[in-house]
Amino acid sequence: MTKSAPALRRRFRAAFAVTVLTCIVAASALAAEVFPYDRTLMLDVPPMGKVRRVPSITVGADGVAQVNLWCRSVAARVALSGTDVQFAPGPLPETLPQYMSDGQCSPERMAADLDLVNALTQVTGWQNAGGVVTLAGPTPLRFRPSDH
Repeated sequence: MTKSAPALRRRFRAAFAVTVLTCIVAASALAAEVFPYDRTLMLDVPPMGKVRRVPSITVGADGVAQVNLWCRSVAARVALSGTDVQFAPGPLPETLPQYMSDGQCSPERMAADLDLVNALTQVTGWQNAGGVVTLAGPTPLRFRPSDH
């Protein structure tokens, strides 16, 4: 029993469609962004007040991160799985870093430290578009790679 030409064409079209979809999925997987490990990412905000320091994050491939806030710094654990991410920052230190002089950390900057740590704990995803790494959550956080 031989197949008719229309039946063969339908099978060919179905096989072709599956092949094309498989290629699209494979290409998108290959093009998937890799998180910028071991790069200092600067929060995309203007400096607060007269102090030029802005928050930054550096995430190692082992998931250990250094988070430099407006005034203080904390270590964090970062779990990445594809575009899902979860930050678990350590506690904020009670004292300021030694290099911070008196008056550099206003009450607003100290409150901003707490706000940023809270925003990081609520991050659920990330994306890298046009060189900007955006951490998704209730408060989206945009970071740019440091040029230093």
